[in-house]
Amino acid sequence: MGKPRPQKKKSSKPREKSVLGPGGSISKGNMAQDPSKLLDQATILLQTGRAEEALVIAQQALDLSAENTPAQLPAINLLGEISVELGDIDTARTYFLQAVQLDQNGSIPESEGGGAEKFLWLAQLSEEGGKDSVLWFEMGVASLRQALQGLEGKTSPEQVADIAQKKIKLSNALCAVAEIYMTDLSWEDDAEARCDALITEALAATPDAPEVLQTLASIRISQLRTEDAQAALKRSMELWKDLTPGDVRVPDFAIRISLARLLMEVTMEFEALEVLERLILEDDQSVEAWYLGGWCLFLLAEKRQAPKDATAEELADSPRHASLEASREWLKQSLKLYGLLEYEDERLRDHALELVQEMNKEIGEDEESEAEAEGEGEGDDEEWEIEADSDDEMADS
Repeated sequence: MGKPRPQKKKSSKPREKSVLGPGGSISKGNMAQDPSKLLDQATILLQTGRAEEALVIAQQALDLSAENTPAQLPAINLLGEISVELGDIDTARTYFLQAVQLDQNGSIPESEGGGAEKFLWLAQLSEEGGKDSVLWFEMGVASLRQALQGLEGKTSPEQVADIAQKKIKLSNALCAVAEIYMTDLSWEDDAEARCDALITEALAATPDAPEVLQTLASIRISQLRTEDAQAALKRSMELWKDLTPGDVRVPDFAIRISLARLLMEVTMEFEALEVLERLILEDDQSVEAWYLGGWCLFLLAEKRQAPKDATAEELADSPRHASLEASREWLKQSLKLYGLLEYEDERLRDHALELVQEMNKEIGEDEESEAEAEGEGEGDDEEWEIEADSDDEMADS
């Protein structure tokens, strides 16, 4: 699991009539508007992919707020998020640091622009990473703990929903810190103890969160506790595998890609393939999903096992042969998309090429490859060719 991206705040108010005049400018009549209304408009624009327009209106809201007071917090935080969306990370960091100056402990309620959000953003945007990211995450965690204490015993539907949301943010932040201690700070003497403490608190907050269970599995893998890792991954999958793709409880695509990698790491190739087949049905343009599926099938071949859906004809030679055939098809599709989409992970490409070339030597090239070898595809830049001795294996389609 990667660092959690703080959720963007959604407006609870009805959509206002646009404050933009002809050509996207702000009319003078809007100068006297309530900043909160402008922020609602800016939020809607950001959520609908119009970040540059949102930037103009959010800046207007900031200008209308009392200078150097907590009243500016909502506008400052939104400007930070807009800057992230626009790729202006330095400016985003400046805005969130400004928000910290106005709410140093995150004790101001989220409804007033305070809370943990700015700390979580700064943890992700840290240039130094490592201990600096951990520091910001810990400030966000402290703010969330304080907010949850204030909500203890609250039972209204809005408060219950707020508690659930804050618990998710808390567990995600704790897991992000654990990931740092498994990577950048793994050399720290207390790294393992910190990971155990962090995942224990995260599980207490959200015991049935697939992402948290995946982090638990990752920690157990690092501790060489493979069976415990397998159990955590099985439990994680069971929470969503029978749900429909549109169900909000199904983890994001990237999280399930990470799940597939973890499953392969603990020799659960069939489960990994099940996850990857579902991902391909949802997005057949994912280079990584096709690549991981091909690699997973190759690992099954190494064990002389075949995919569960292999036909009797495919199994005629051997389970290994069936897996190799399927593996090559998945990897070739990954390589084709790599060129089409101008994917940038060269290590993925090189490994996929290596595997395909290895399989070609064992089971012979398929009919498509043989046709290419005979020159049927000569002069066609849209065909993908795999050549063992070339550094330029890809052609853009």
